Amino acid sequence: MTACGDKKPAEGAPAAKTEGAAPAAGQNTLTIATVNNGDMVVMQELSKKFEAANPDIKLNWVVLEENALRQKVTTDIAAKGGQFDVVTIGMYETPIWAKKGWLSEMKDLPASYDVDDLMKPIRDGLTDDGKLYALPFYGETSMTFYRKDLFDAKKLVMPEKPTYADIEKFAAALTDKNAGQYGICLRGKAGWGENMAFLSTMVNANGGRWFDENWNPQLTSPEWKNTVTQYVNLLTKYGPPGASSNGFNENLALMSSGKCGMWIDASVAAGMLYNPKESKIADKVAFAPSPVGSFAGASGWLWSWNLAIPASSAKQDAAKKFVTWATSKEYIAEVAAAKGGWGSVPPGTRNSTYANPEYEKAAPFAKFVLSAMNTVNPNKATEKPVPYTGVQYVGIPEFQALGTVVGQSISGALAGQGSVDQALQASQAAAEKVAKQGGYLK
Repeated sequence: MTACGDKKPAEGAPAAKTEGAAPAAGQNTLTIATVNNGDMVVMQELSKKFEAANPDIKLNWVVLEENALRQKVTTDIAAKGGQFDVVTIGMYETPIWAKKGWLSEMKDLPASYDVDDLMKPIRDGLTDDGKLYALPFYGETSMTFYRKDLFDAKKLVMPEKPTYADIEKFAAALTDKNAGQYGICLRGKAGWGENMAFLSTMVNANGGRWFDENWNPQLTSPEWKNTVTQYVNLLTKYGPPGASSNGFNENLALMSSGKCGMWIDASVAAGMLYNPKESKIADKVAFAPSPVGSFAGASGWLWSWNLAIPASSAKQDAAKKFVTWATSKEYIAEVAAAKGGWGSVPPGTRNSTYANPEYEKAAPFAKFVLSAMNTVNPNKATEKPVPYTGVQYVGIPEFQALGTVVGQSISGALAGQGSVDQALQASQAAAEKVAKQGGYLK
């Protein structure tokens, strides 16, 4: 998640609105808002084929960093501004925005699209009241990536199911800051889909939760304090400098260039890390599940980046044609052909991708990711009962703002701008305000 992320650092990717030539007479111009992750950069590149096949449609791209994209799209769609015809949104937003009437239903799709081929956990997450409101571009869980060569040199063995105690021990052994080698890289950049995507799963693993079953916030609980303290210590002692500014793309660049001994993040990164054209450690990287703590039943997150059509768009038919193309089996095959093989395709959306022997051959992580994604249960992600759905987020409208506030407080503690206790007390106060104002806490 990406909150989540994607396959390569978007160096050189457009970070703001990019305008094409003026549309010809009779053309529909679709404005598409998307994130500057690698898979979406590829989508923008390959969209020239879509335009060639659909000369009546012109594509206008707005490509933004993850936090900026979320803010801009949320503001426009809530105000029914109609600025965008296609938006890239997550599994968190889709059912919430569908309930508000902000999204168009994805119905009457062509038979060739094969909706039944979409992976059930992802499809279920994009459904409200039995209706589909977004089509998945890629899906992911989280996993532990590590340098097998460094482990072997230190005579370390990654357990089949690592714990955070294991991770801390390994990080200490692998760190050589004088040589520019860091034991671990983790998200530190503030954002509900940045540092809090990772931290929420770490809290789950240590037996914690955002709210108890009666909507009492739990951010000053021992589980949260222990988790955030361990997280800050890991990155302070064994992480790269400036960790509080690093999100998915920054850590991907560090890991793929050989700077990190371990990295716990989105499974979508596997395709890039195992690609020798994109990664200096392609023949040295190995993987394991997301770590656990006191709660052995914890798992990685479940996320997808999806394409949806705002109800406010005046170009519904053209938008649906594009969204259908960009999430189709045919598009996945086009990426494989254009980008050097099946290991580069958008993962986590279609059963047919994982049934393809070419993908399995190119992606040694395929079976692991498929099993992990089918195992994650957003309705039972914590050891103790909770009143919300979601693994790395709380499935309520207010969480987007709350998660960002909490993420800022914890990122500040990581940067040395206050203590962990101060960060959690501020976070608890913000959560109490949300619970009371939202009518959750009676």
